[in-house]
Amino acid sequence: MGRRRFRGSRAYSLAEFAVALLIFGLMFSMIPPVYFHFVDEAKGEDAEKQIETISVQIDDFFLKNGRYPDSLEEAISPVPLDPWGRPYEYLRIDGGPASGMGKLRKDKNLVPINSDYDLYSKGPDGESVSPLTANISKDDIVRGRNGKFFGVATDY
Repeated sequence: MGRRRFRGSRAYSLAEFAVALLIFGLMFSMIPPVYFHFVDEAKGEDAEKQIETISVQIDDFFLKNGRYPDSLEEAISPVPLDPWGRPYEYLRIDGGPASGMGKLRKDKNLVPINSDYDLYSKGPDGESVSPLTANISKDDIVRGRNGKFFGVATDY
């Protein structure tokens, strides 16, 4: 008995296999960037929630002591790290030393975004400068408008 070949059936050629492999490779190469984007987005949301919680603790400190703390350690123990493993940044504005006023977080018009205290995370890149519009500050997670805004600097 000989081999029977069905009409229309044939083996895949090397070229067809290579094209299929290329398509699968392109599809799978898009997965890591999308995945890491969602991971950073989730970490940003976690940082927002932590900043809100820390802000409540700082406001409680103010109600009990009549002043804002000089450092996070004075109001919170232990001080949590942001989702990227770095400490949150805090600067007392109301009643704080005038020497630190150059570090205030500022909007696009270079107006301070808070009048009581600044509280923020430097975001995924770990770098920041005072103006929120600077490229290295755009991914920061900030508290603004004296606690009426919590979010990414680019959304402020």
